[in-house]
Amino acid sequence: TSFLSIEYFIKNIYNQIKNEEVKLMDKNIAVIVQYDGTRYKGWQKQGNTSETIQGKLEYILSKLAEKEIEVHGSGRTDAGVHAAGQQANFHIDTEMTPDEIMDYLNANLPSDIGVIRAWEAAPRFHSRLNAVKKTYSYQINIGKIPCVLNGRYAWRHRAPLDLDAMRSAASQLIGTHDFKSFTDLKKSKKSTVRTIESIEINENSSGISIDITGDSFLYHMVRIIVGTLVDIGEGKTKPEEMTAILSALSRTASGQLAPAKGLMLMKVYYN
Repeated sequence: TSFLSIEYFIKNIYNQIKNEEVKLMDKNIAVIVQYDGTRYKGWQKQGNTSETIQGKLEYILSKLAEKEIEVHGSGRTDAGVHAAGQQANFHIDTEMTPDEIMDYLNANLPSDIGVIRAWEAAPRFHSRLNAVKKTYSYQINIGKIPCVLNGRYAWRHRAPLDLDAMRSAASQLIGTHDFKSFTDLKKSKKSTVRTIESIEINENSSGISIDITGDSFLYHMVRIIVGTLVDIGEGKTKPEEMTAILSALSRTASGQLAPAKGLMLMKVYYN
């Protein structure tokens, strides 16, 4: 039995190495994808639904290649979250150029998903593992009059917000901290330490945008940060309490979860 176990282990390792070598012989195509996440269950492919961004891309590429293709995204956006600059990559054995692959995808994808750029990346490039930081933008429409044309991409907030208080609180999140208070992931052995490079709160014609750039983000982290800042803008929480919220290392200390529809992945950065 011990001999058979060792033989099985060796064969398994051999097959993994062989599969990796085959992948490296294929083209590694990198793409930038835009999508309206309103009707999708998020980026990540799921067994109980076909309505995911990754699932749609893999289905079309697998038909093209006549074998299963795995698409790696830079991150897993939640259900209802949008992207202007999601980056992904996949290995495929084809004579088609990146532009031809992009044209094929756009001809077969639903109208709310589009590939805006494609190129051949280095063989070992990986969209998630090689990402160094990301920028998310959250849109809040402010006022009693609805902004109908962008209502699918913004959180409508009728009352004014104290932007100075929000900016003061946001400044306390800049740098490297344990953001355990800002995630809905209850059980995980992984570190909850993250680095936020910048948080910018800017006014626009329909309300405000909150742009957050960081090395990576925990589950619901951006939406909880936004929700907490809105609580502060409403006067429910004082700006100087943000440091205590961070130190609490508890989800119960932070604010509300902002709706998914206002969040958009803007850009992924690489060295």
